[in-house]
Amino acid sequence: MRARDLDRVNACGLLDAAYAEGQLGADEYRERTAKAGSAKTVGELARLTSDLQVPAGARDLVRGGSEKTRKPLRRTRTRASYPDHTRARNADRANTIRVLDDAHGDGQLDADEHEALTELASEAKTLGELGELVADVQRVAAASPPSPPRSRRNLWFRVAVGAVALLGVCAGYFAAGRDDRAVPARAVPVELEAVQPLVLPRPELYTVAGMTLYRDKYREKFGDTLVDELWLHKDFATVQRIAPEGPQWSVDWDYWGGFTQHDNLITTRRPDTRSVDLATLNVEAIGAVLATAPAMTKVPGGVVDSIEVSGDASTAGNGRPLVEIRVRNDRSQHGSVLISPSGEVLKVREVG
Repeated sequence: MRARDLDRVNACGLLDAAYAEGQLGADEYRERTAKAGSAKTVGELARLTSDLQVPAGARDLVRGGSEKTRKPLRRTRTRASYPDHTRARNADRANTIRVLDDAHGDGQLDADEHEALTELASEAKTLGELGELVADVQRVAAASPPSPPRSRRNLWFRVAVGAVALLGVCAGYFAAGRDDRAVPARAVPVELEAVQPLVLPRPELYTVAGMTLYRDKYREKFGDTLVDELWLHKDFATVQRIAPEGPQWSVDWDYWGGFTQHDNLITTRRPDTRSVDLATLNVEAIGAVLATAPAMTKVPGGVVDSIEVSGDASTAGNGRPLVEIRVRNDRSQHGSVLISPSGEVLKVREVG
């Protein structure tokens, strides 16, 4: 079956979200997005995404017509989970390392075993590789393996059947209990103009207005503006911050107009991680760079695709705050602009 432009865009969106979750490395991500942009059939697109977990921020891309771009994931009879060859996320690796830390703490692993297994877990590409590393480890509260999003079609069918049955009971009650006296109908006037519509602000999150709104909502939710990593997209955002249990743990939160904890997972936080204070971002200066980013990256017809806020992980960077503006076009060509929180341009990666 021939692929539409919409199918290619949806596949690229899935790859973007999977890359943000750590399911793909940078080189593999670029290779797959390039192939997705030139794919001619839905089969080609399916092969590029069939080994990925459905990212939380891209579940709308696998509904409706775009479902045909993904190969359905098989489930076992004993549990609904991804097959072993499915790509692992950063959260899956961190969760496995946490299990290894607990096993080392209670004497199941010695120091050398723990170090070796932790290194393997940090480099694992699939869920099967991670599972093998902890297959012989006792776990008091074993974390459930990631599972594909469940279809609610059967649930809605049962709700509909129940609603029809309830209406039937009500109709029978009123039919049996009514008398022959006619009850005149009376219209209740409603002044529609007196009802003022409630308009909620919903700017695109990678704009000045969107970043400002997100920062205000974040402060309202958590009482501070500290993040370890933040990814802003058009309609949603994903943030990683220190867990309430202590600075050795971190949690991921998704934002779709409100905050929800991602998968209810608490993961190990690297000791050298430094939080970034969103209050230090010069949003207006960043907005000025946003307007020129497509021209700076020389991406033909490019538009801003996302913004990432994090600390510089390099040795020279020493955790300094960085803002990366990513630009992409409908042919999967991309580039990025790396800036400081004050809006100073540090590096430009032109179209690749």
